[in-house]
Amino acid sequence: MSAQRVSLPPPSVVKLIEVDNREMKEKNPWHTPATIIITVIGVIAIVALVTVAVLQNRPLPQKYKYGIVLDAGSSHTALYIYEWPAEKDNNTGRVAQTHSCKVKGPGISSYASAPWNAGQSLRDCMQEAKERIPEKRHQETPLYLGATAGMRLLDMENISASARVFQAVEETLQKSPFSFQGAKILSGQEEGAFGWVTVNYLDDRLKQGLETTGALDLGGASTQISFVSDSYDGSESPNNAVTFRLYGNDYNLYTHSFLCYGKDQALRKTLAQQTQSGPGTIFDPCFHPGYNETKNYSTLYDSPCVSHRKHQGAPATFTHAGKGNFLQCKEVVKNVFNFTHCKYSQCSFNGIFQPVLQGQFGAFSAYYFVMNFLNLTDTSMPLEDVIEKLKVYCAIPWDQIKRQHPNVKLKYLAEYCFSGTYILTLLTEGYNFTSENYSNIKFIKKIKGSDAGWTLGYMLNLTNMIPAEAPDSPLLPHAGYVSIITIIAILLIVLFILSLRPLWPSCSKQPQII
Repeated sequence: MSAQRVSLPPPSVVKLIEVDNREMKEKNPWHTPATIIITVIGVIAIVALVTVAVLQNRPLPQKYKYGIVLDAGSSHTALYIYEWPAEKDNNTGRVAQTHSCKVKGPGISSYASAPWNAGQSLRDCMQEAKERIPEKRHQETPLYLGATAGMRLLDMENISASARVFQAVEETLQKSPFSFQGAKILSGQEEGAFGWVTVNYLDDRLKQGLETTGALDLGGASTQISFVSDSYDGSESPNNAVTFRLYGNDYNLYTHSFLCYGKDQALRKTLAQQTQSGPGTIFDPCFHPGYNETKNYSTLYDSPCVSHRKHQGAPATFTHAGKGNFLQCKEVVKNVFNFTHCKYSQCSFNGIFQPVLQGQFGAFSAYYFVMNFLNLTDTSMPLEDVIEKLKVYCAIPWDQIKRQHPNVKLKYLAEYCFSGTYILTLLTEGYNFTSENYSNIKFIKKIKGSDAGWTLGYMLNLTNMIPAEAPDSPLLPHAGYVSIITIIAILLIVLFILSLRPLWPSCSKQPQII
């Protein structure tokens, strides 16, 4: 076979091809320094985009911390469990109530003669707390007990009995698995101030720097009013002033607590006033017509609020009969207040300074429970209509009231006419609310699932859960996050367009037809 002959281009042509290949390599747009820099920047931008998205949207582990506060009131004790995100201890995490437990039996001050029972009464609710809070969090969960007006009165009357009750309560709580931080009697000023903190914290008014809401608290033995007034700087009656710096804002708070003016003690006052002429039968306009009960005279006066008015040698019992007359009841109630003297520019009652009412008010505790039962929580209703409805209610015969509410405990049922009248009198005659600003009051039980009251504010204060300065911002606010993502996306598009620029001349050349 003859070998095939391969024809090779002449050396000059080979050299020309090599030169052309080398020139094409040098002219390759993907190998230019500018393109390499653009590509690196693009890669960095993509990495940044992914990193920001991952950090902003990373799932947070569901870890929580807990706190427990026992509210030892005059009529009963209640336990509250609070929860907040562990990662946001003192920052943006909201503290919320997750559970409440009403202790069976009366308030701890009622156990003065058998203090050991005061501690025993708390056991069932403490068991509920153990079951509700994860076991691994028990030892780090702070536990507080705050006692209010019932224990204030017992402490005034018998300080050694008060100490024995506290000792029994502390022994029980120290045996719990939680971090017991102690039990104490709150002053009236503390009770009012912490109630104000709770209401405004739950409504996000402190963090957002909004106009605050005043707090109206009514218990069995005391009542508190707390609000911020532009006309009050604390110089007039400084004992009523509390200054807070919360979330970077300063608040000059007016607060006052009236001991012996809770609804239960106020009722004792009105009954004591009506028995001054001597025990026998009293016809009480604050109770329904047809109401008739024999009551123990000594039990009525078994309180420091009225004990000084007790007649010596009085019979053991008296008959308490109802008349059901709202207007007469209001006059009886007004007599428990003293409006005759005021050494300040203006007063509420009993010579206590009070600045001009300002803003909205949240009324809670007994305010809510009484007015809710009476179906009078709607304050958009004119005050005159509220009064008319209460007039009608008080005049309903006692037998009819019992038939209408068969499941309500008779002691409480009998007192709603008095309690409603007392609340309206306290608000209008005592605190100076009028027909014009009565609608500024909102009767509330809970705010965003948490009970209104002093307990949350108390725990927040003791655990420093409200920062004095504004909280740190999150990694990125939503608007900032969207802006950064948009900028990076635009940058990537511009870089992609620029990376194609070296190809533009070759793409723009038109083929020539020879």
